Amino acid sequence: MKKTLLVLSLCLVAVMMCLTFAACGSSGDDAAADADAGAAGPYTIYSDNAFAPFEFLDEETNEYVGIDMELLAAIAEDQGFEYEVKNEGFDASMGAVQSGQADAMIAGMTITEERAETFDFSEGYFEDGQILVAPENSDVAAWEDLSGKKLAAKTGTMGADYAAANADKYGYTVEYYEDSPTMYTAVTNGANAACVEDYNVICWAIEQGEVQLATVGDIVNPAYYGFAVKKGQNAELLDMFNAGLANIKDSGKYDEILAKYGYGE
Repeated sequence: MKKTLLVLSLCLVAVMMCLTFAACGSSGDDAAADADAGAAGPYTIYSDNAFAPFEFLDEETNEYVGIDMELLAAIAEDQGFEYEVKNEGFDASMGAVQSGQADAMIAGMTITEERAETFDFSEGYFEDGQILVAPENSDVAAWEDLSGKKLAAKTGTMGADYAAANADKYGYTVEYYEDSPTMYTAVTNGANAACVEDYNVICWAIEQGEVQLATVGDIVNPAYYGFAVKKGQNAELLDMFNAGLANIKDSGKYDEILAKYGYGE
């Protein structure tokens, strides 16, 4: 009888220990799951380094500001995710996303079918197009006037694609630059007869007195800018961007940001 009671006691102790360990394990797993569920970032997001008014260095604060920077901050706050921005240039940003070095990019990147083969895009957040730009009082009044001349374009951009696609048609050669300011300088000092740039970007530079250039002709390739991730990856981040964009539009924050840079009603 005593032997039977001893066996039963030992079995009961063993069962209680198993239940205790199971409960502890479940609690740890649940905590880890809860932590994962609440995690949102930090994400590494690349951007351009000189593309005002969308991203540019504020010399007083030594920080990057602009429409893209403020939209991203407002959307992140709305959706509760953390991020770090690296302003490395447009072409470098595309490369970083494609290689997996960056989770996403926001850099005034036009949404196109060709790019959609490599990137997944958010809903469009700003519409723009490209335009020909020449020195004030230049004899370049249309694309046809570029015959035999050199046209500047920024590497990896829609402007560069348009310039290359129409080089034979208009008889010019294309020279490529890594950023907008360098491209503008090449036109101003006569190294290139003209350049092709996003309309709102060059208009900002002209209005701010940063360049002595003028737009020529009409806008081409009107399309929307989008936030981009590598195709098939970071779908959650993309969804948060879209949801946050919709929310800040509804709240008026989107219009407030654009108005700060002279856009909107």
